[in-house]
Amino acid sequence: MSKILVTGAAGFLGSHLAYQLIQKGHQIIGIDNLSSGRLDNVLPLMETGRFLFIPFDITSHHVLTLDALAGIEEIYHLASPASPKFYQSLPFGTIAVNTIGTSFMLELAKTNNAKIVYTSTSEAYGDPQVHPQQEDYRGNVNTWGPRACYDESKRLGEVYCYEYFHRYQVPVKVARIFNTYSAGLQNDDGRVISNFVTQALRQTEITVYGDGSQTRSFCYVDDTILALQLMMENDSANGEIINIGNPSDYSILEVAKLVQKLTRSSSPITFRPLPEDDPKLRRPVIDKAKKLLDWQPKVSLEEGLNRTIAVYRTQNTDKKGILL
Repeated sequence: MSKILVTGAAGFLGSHLAYQLIQKGHQIIGIDNLSSGRLDNVLPLMETGRFLFIPFDITSHHVLTLDALAGIEEIYHLASPASPKFYQSLPFGTIAVNTIGTSFMLELAKTNNAKIVYTSTSEAYGDPQVHPQQEDYRGNVNTWGPRACYDESKRLGEVYCYEYFHRYQVPVKVARIFNTYSAGLQNDDGRVISNFVTQALRQTEITVYGDGSQTRSFCYVDDTILALQLMMENDSANGEIINIGNPSDYSILEVAKLVQKLTRSSSPITFRPLPEDDPKLRRPVIDKAKKLLDWQPKVSLEEGLNRTIAVYRTQNTDKKGILL
């Protein structure tokens, strides 16, 4: 049994990860300031007897003096708003958690001789001019735009990881995560899958931004969580940046039509202007993950959508069986 810290534990990925680690018998400490995470996500975890929740902002240097964190063996640093809806409304907090917060988590790892996985993002590639994207591609990013608070702070977080690995030999691994989904996403989260499924079930317009030709790869949450655990377990991942995502990509319009089909929805698809800096292409090369982790996604988009739709359908239905 290991003593493991999960930052951002009340978020989508954090709560899923904490649950799976608890199932393996580990003792988990979850930290979240609840700026975008939900307390409801961790309440079931607290009932297991293996989860301690600390509502706290890891950008405070006092995080390094919390008694509960003494003897931490592993750190999964997931804290950060991840949806444009949230990080654009919390730009300074987003910058702080990915830079100052990351430096504190690395310092905590250094002090405790702990392993650490830092969750970066495919946004580090910006609007790529190379397709698909592999880890040595430096990206095509914009520091002067509404997405910069997220992607640029994540990139700087990677720099902190580089320095701690090379200067202090902290066993840090960087996961560049591509779009991850499941029913665990809030239906008002603002990301593609949650938007489309919610709109389709409610028989409202399915909103596609731009002409829908922009591509994304979608990885079901169970596959992403497994990859993060494999990164933590494998020393071969120390000091490495590894793409974690599904190497199959779909146009946004294809996804909208697939959701429409699977939900048997009569919702019309409507088009709105593409947001500023929205990437046109996004698909990972996962050769490094295959080689170092023996990992690749197993859940197809259709299977994952069916799982997501089934849960959303229940969540969006009142006691009389009427979709809300």
